[in-house]
Amino acid sequence: MADNILTLKNITKRYPGVVALNDVSIEVRRGEVLALIGENGAGKSTMIKTITGAIRPDEGTISFEGKDYSALDPALTRDLGIAAIYQEFTLAPTLTVAENIFMGQRINSGPVRDTRLLFEKAQQVLDRFGVDINPRSLVRDLTVAYKQLVEIAKAIAKNAKLIIMDEPTAPLTDDEVDILMKIVHELKAEGISIIFISHRLDELYRVADRVTVMRDGEVIITKEVNELSKADLIYYMVGRELKESFPSRHIAYGDVALEVKDLTGSGVAPVSFSVRRGEIVGLAGLVGAGRTELARLIFGADPKDGGEIFVDGKKVEIRSPRDAVDHGIGYVSEDRKQSGVLLRMPISKNITLPILKRISHLGVVDTKKEAEVVTKQIDDMRIRTPSAEQLAGNLSGGNQQKVVLGKWLASDSKILILDEPTRGIDVGAKQEIYKLINQLAEEGMAIIVISSEMEEVLGLTDRMLILYEGHFMAELKKEDYSQERVLQYASGEQSV
Repeated sequence: MADNILTLKNITKRYPGVVALNDVSIEVRRGEVLALIGENGAGKSTMIKTITGAIRPDEGTISFEGKDYSALDPALTRDLGIAAIYQEFTLAPTLTVAENIFMGQRINSGPVRDTRLLFEKAQQVLDRFGVDINPRSLVRDLTVAYKQLVEIAKAIAKNAKLIIMDEPTAPLTDDEVDILMKIVHELKAEGISIIFISHRLDELYRVADRVTVMRDGEVIITKEVNELSKADLIYYMVGRELKESFPSRHIAYGDVALEVKDLTGSGVAPVSFSVRRGEIVGLAGLVGAGRTELARLIFGADPKDGGEIFVDGKKVEIRSPRDAVDHGIGYVSEDRKQSGVLLRMPISKNITLPILKRISHLGVVDTKKEAEVVTKQIDDMRIRTPSAEQLAGNLSGGNQQKVVLGKWLASDSKILILDEPTRGIDVGAKQEIYKLINQLAEEGMAIIVISSEMEEVLGLTDRMLILYEGHFMAELKKEDYSQERVLQYASGEQSV
């Protein structure tokens, strides 16, 4: 019999109108990496919250190192040695790396705090990873990858026996992913168990021993990862075979909807380009290339230093997001939790926020019109929710992204900027969003897509603009696409 560090037995969790977990049982062995995958809304987050003590199950038993519990709480999980690393970091940016690693712990030499000892101990933890991070550095000055490593160091410093990693590679570059994979293997070799959650299925074969697939609040299958193909994983996740990653569409371009001339600001050198109605244009480049900065300049989220913006051939002044919305421009940001969705507001209010004037009379919202708009977007976007009044913060990441998309579609945007539209979204939901993007383009919308996933930007777009450190490097047509060519321009090795 395998030596299990954690066992969930017949866990059930109900919410009004929803069974989030239905008789779920899993086992995590000592020193293994168990991959946990499933579509958004499959129950992964509820399971993780059960393990970390954030929620109490209605039924079932949790066993950790052979001891049974009806429920855990956050303090108990810390004492047991369970740690979680989430997509949103829980670091204090104005404190040093060392202070973050040992946050909540007293590092004393005698009766007083010993700062020298604090930095020494932090360095010892960091040295285990072989990564050059100065423990005296402020966390706010670190790259995203190094912040991820500090989160792992925090867990190690607290003698974690089981670490849950929730989409740990989502914000990382390929090189940074390699570093993280190396560290996961090192933790495993030291006997630490890891639950690894990722929508990037290729990563599972690099790091996982077994994989558990969830769907609709239930465990569908648990197997050795090398016994399942990628197609098998997708089939078990979505309950059907997905044959076409990027659905084909009929392309018929119209007039130029958006044109920017010599636009500068936020580190972006003069950039000029246009997007036609019915066209999907990609903004490609490595991290720090200026893609998001360019999008924010167009949307008025950041002030431009110079340049002109034209909508439907007419020069417009965009000094704020409100100006952009008034001119028919919508923007789905890369960080939906910070600037995309209002987590403490219901779905209905999120969707109708940009169109309150349109559905109001004398300052009073027409609830009938509001309900019609919201119902249409929930149906069109296939948002999984018991009601339109569900708080957006209670939705899965994929459904939150659908709410953001629905908001801009409800506002009748004719130009849509999508910054990392499928980040943290499962395979099935990606298919839905790809089809929606294609449908919107066929209906005449001009679309700009920013994506760090090479396969996505190659498969989804009709034309591509490549940036490097804020500078325009090249424009490629679909027939000229290749991964090697894109990387060559994106790394600054060549420009046109």
